[in-house]
Order: sequence, then C-alpha cells, then structure tokens
Amino acid sequence: MPIKQFPSEWMTDEHQMLMASAQRFFKERWCPEDEQWRQAGIMPRSAWLDAGAQGFLCASMPEAYGGAGGDFGHEAALLLAQGLCGLSGFGGSLHSAIVAPYILHFGTEEQKQRWLPRMATGELIGAIAMTEPGTGSDLQGVRTQAVKEGDNYRLNGSKTFITNGGLANLLLVVAKTDLKAGAQGISLMVVETDEAPGFRRGRLLDKIGMESQDTSELFFDDVVIPCENLLGGQEGTGFFQLMQELPQERMIVALTGVAAMELAMDLTLQYTKERQAFGKSVFSFQNTRFKLAECQATLMASRTMVDAAMAAHLRGELGVERAALVKFWVSDHQCKVLDECLQLFGGYGYMKEYPIARLWTDARVQRIYGGTNEIMKELASRFL
Repeated sequence: MPIKQFPSEWMTDEHQMLMASAQRFFKERWCPEDEQWRQAGIMPRSAWLDAGAQGFLCASMPEAYGGAGGDFGHEAALLLAQGLCGLSGFGGSLHSAIVAPYILHFGTEEQKQRWLPRMATGELIGAIAMTEPGTGSDLQGVRTQAVKEGDNYRLNGSKTFITNGGLANLLLVVAKTDLKAGAQGISLMVVETDEAPGFRRGRLLDKIGMESQDTSELFFDDVVIPCENLLGGQEGTGFFQLMQELPQERMIVALTGVAAMELAMDLTLQYTKERQAFGKSVFSFQNTRFKLAECQATLMASRTMVDAAMAAHLRGELGVERAALVKFWVSDHQCKVLDECLQLFGGYGYMKEYPIARLWTDARVQRIYGGTNEIMKELASRFL
C-alpha cells in the first residue's frame, strides 16, 4: 500500500500535491546524479539552490520570512517524497524542519528577518552542532564554551557527526555560557561561517551508509561571534530550546523510516515476482510470501503509529515521551523489515548497485541519531 496511492488522513490535498511534485523533481533531476554524489560524499551547493527555487526549503516557515507558509505536514510530504526516491543524502529536513524552527520559535525579530529568507532560497544552509567527540546524548556535558567579551562572544570547542557539516554556512552551536550552571548554562550560538575566522571544517566522515550526506567534524578556535548571534538574546535558554524542538526531530526519523519501508517493499515485491528459481518466481514460494506478509504488517503498524503521531503533532499535542517511543519503535522495525527484504534478494541484495543494499545501510543510523533508541526508551519510561 504505497503512500503515493493511499495518502494518510493527516495529508491535505496541498500536502499530496507537494509530495507528487517533489517526487517528480527528485526522480528527474536528482536520482540520475545520486551515484556521483555518493562517490563524492557530498551533494553540490547548486542542488540546494535548486531546492530553494522549487519551494522545497522552509516550506513551513511564514511567508513574511520567505517561507511557503505551510505547516509541518508540508515538511513531512517533502521528506516522504525524498524517501520514496531513495535519496538519503539531502539534509533538507534538518535545514527546514529543525534549524529553521529554532530561529522562528526562539529567535528575535531581527534574527528571523536576517536568516530565514536566505535559508528559504538555499543561500544559507543550516546545521545544528550538538554532538562532541566525548559527548553524545548527554547535552549537559558539552565542553564547547562561549565566553562573553564586551559586545562579542569568543567560541572554542569541537563538534562531530554534524549533518550538513560540509556545506552549512549557518550553524546553531550548542555551547556553555556558564560552566557552573548545568543545563541552565547552555546557550545556542549562531555562527555564520562565511564571516568567522577561526572556524574550520574537518574531514567528511566516511560512513557505512548515507554516503552523499555531508557529515563532518567542525572546529571553533577563538571564533568571535557578535552578541546579537545569541539565539533569542538571552543566555542559559539553550537547553529549554533544545527540549522543545526534539519531538519534531524524532518525527523526522520516524517518517524517514516509514518511507524507506514503503520503498523496500515495492522493490522487493517487484524483484521476487520477476526473479526465477527452480523454474518459478521467488514470490511463489510460501516462505517468500509469508515473509513479505509479515513485513507488510509491520509497515502498516509503523505507518499507523506515525500517522497518529503526525495528526497529534499538527494539533500541537505530541508529547516528548510519545515522540521518543515512535522514533525508537519505527527505526527498530525499519531495520528488521529492510533486513528481511534484503535477504529475499539473495546475493544481489549485498551489492551496492541494488537500491535495497543502500536502503539497508542507510537505515542503521536511524537507531542512533536523534537520540539513541536506548535513550528514547529511558526517556519514555520516566513518564510511565
């Protein structure tokens, strides 16, 4: 039951039209380039400008700030279209549905006017720098520090595993502005990298999946940031800001998982019906049909869970604990479904030239980023 034929109840006609338009664009313009981008380990900046020109960036941002005036359903529609095309390298969802909302919800009016319109065009590419070499999910343990000196802050530290890190020129950096205040000492500093001496990018990280996604290390060596680049203009609010936006980030992971399962099922059904073994199609074997029926049931359950969470989120009713449970459950089952699908391809499933192999390797990080699934269960258990 592919999404493109059976849209979810939360999707309006506008959401469906946007998803169909994006699918056509991705298939015609980006899919032919995907292999080259994977080999390069990065998508070109021109692709971001193309996405901006198509209206695929900041779709949920108000028109007053250069966006399309939509809601998170528009971001979800774009994410599903991308997933159904097997394009894992584009970090548009992080840019538009994570970084931009931080600025919209917590930024000053001057900050919104200054950054959001250029994010909508792709002139600015956004990233959020949380993780450090020695600090993962424990955000209170970050060591990156921003020290105030007159009208500026001096930023020092390093970050790793940063999505969009190879191209991003607008960074939300999680930093300590008060080393003794715990969570209340965390602030979000906005770094415009084109005007930041002391900022440098490390290597593009060599991942087992999502090869065309520019994930990198970032270093801040006495980077001077004007005080007006403190998000919201008030120190010590960063941890609260992060906690408010994390549920939406986890919905992005879950939506990605559902789209990947949909595509894997389509590919596997097609392959098993065409592939011959012992004089008949692989699909005709009872084991194949049973395995695919199990995968379809898991997909239906995952999609139902995500659809219900999407409806709640669009009403402003999605809680932290529910988002955590959806993220862990869907990403866990995504990996299981893709593994079963890959098995039905036999040896060909292990070959990178087959999309199922790339879906399988791309999926593994889903259980790690956005908060590991172990952390998701720990977080949700606190609400039981």
